Amino acid sequence: MSLLTDAHSHKILGYAVANNLESINTTNALKMALSNLTETPTSLIHHSDRGIQYCSSDYVSLLNQRNIRISMSENGDPLENAVAERINGILKHEYITHYPLDGLQQAQELISDIIDRYNSLRPHESINLMTPEKAHETQGAINKTWSRKRKFITL
Repeated sequence: MSLLTDAHSHKILGYAVANNLESINTTNALKMALSNLTETPTSLIHHSDRGIQYCSSDYVSLLNQRNIRISMSENGDPLENAVAERINGILKHEYITHYPLDGLQQAQELISDIIDRYNSLRPHESINLMTPEKAHETQGAINKTWSRKRKFITL
């Protein structure tokens, strides 16, 4: 599954579900994401791991045509793209694992429904308890309502 998200709002803008890593799938997800933008921002950055599907000439060409800067993780380290990894974890653990799947068609239908629910119904603490859809519509910075809690050990 390929997901393209807006790091500001956590909204999933484009996705593709396939049984292979062919670049056509990620290219289709990118085209979906671009078509879901209500306005074209002047400074987009596309961050991914170093998967071959994100390095294909068709995919890179589409990014370059839209003047989207390309950022790739050093060594495929998932921690370098924490928002995307968190979204993948939410989809997997809160939704997908609860539904038995029987084939690609059923997986595609389920993912479509899950992404709709994720974007429009699930509030996120990290974006002031807004849904990704609402946060995506919000102009400017979003006040974060969480902070990393530090634990100190006294020796």
